[in-house]
Amino acid sequence: MAKEFPARPVGYNPFGEWIGLEFTRMEDGFTRGILEVRQSHLNPHNVVHGGVLYAMVDTGMGGAVYSRLEADELCATVEIKIVYLAPVYSGRLTCDTRLLHRGKRIAILESEVRNGDRLVAKATGTYSLFKKNHG
Repeated sequence: MAKEFPARPVGYNPFGEWIGLEFTRMEDGFTRGILEVRQSHLNPHNVVHGGVLYAMVDTGMGGAVYSRLEADELCATVEIKIVYLAPVYSGRLTCDTRLLHRGKRIAILESEVRNGDRLVAKATGTYSLFKKNHG
């Protein structure tokens, strides 16, 4: 039997909180998330794990889509393509995400992750849009 969890306030993101991701901007089709690199984000080569960057992108995209959903809609990731451009060893990561297209059933987004002024990852994503299950 699946465990039931209490309802969460809008915008509450326990996974983002767990990795240290904080949103500094969430507005109409746009998000900005920041993350201070911690030892726990590093892989065995002392480089930020690609999964951390991917999590920033996926979470930012979800937030950008969420800002354009109707009250009876939800969204889910269909696919994300990410290109890792440079290693990150320390510092602050900033992920800017923009909603490029919102149709009836899909949304297309783009994210850029920077370490200071340096572009370290770029991603595009597709999200499914659907009605909440009222059953």
